Amino acid sequence: MKTAIYPGSFDPVTNGHLNIIERASSIFDRLIVCVMTNAQKHPMFTAEERVDLIRRVTGHLPNVEVLYSGKLLADFARERGCTTIVKGLRAVSDFEREFQMALINHKLNPGLDTMFLTAEHQFMYLSSSAVKEMARYDADISDFLPSQIIPDFKARISEQI
Repeated sequence: MKTAIYPGSFDPVTNGHLNIIERASSIFDRLIVCVMTNAQKHPMFTAEERVDLIRRVTGHLPNVEVLYSGKLLADFARERGCTTIVKGLRAVSDFEREFQMALINHKLNPGLDTMFLTAEHQFMYLSSSAVKEMARYDADISDFLPSQIIPDFKARISEQI
């Protein structure tokens, strides 16, 4: 059974993330979507909340499991029997950073490869940070977030304004 892992901060999970999850879940027998800690980011939602939000939007995908890890990705992947990291790429700048991380993860865990999926054209510019910024100005975010989580997202934004 081929198991892949799709890591990220997912704060919040966007339609771009969901597109990568759906595509990767059709390639692998099992896909673990792993909410990770990024020390450079200050998340809007707790790790537990992000896991819950992702579970709600991936409920239609029976081979997707959503977990949290505070460990190094290479170690977490080894523990879970993952052979592939899935990363979505929007632009060349994403590739430079992700290529470096792929090499590091492979060095730490030689049984772990990275597969890059390019973003669908309608999601190439989309990021969680951009969605948060638009929402702070009350822009329509319905094209950017799964509809199931928009009420949670709007409630959290209103708490922060």
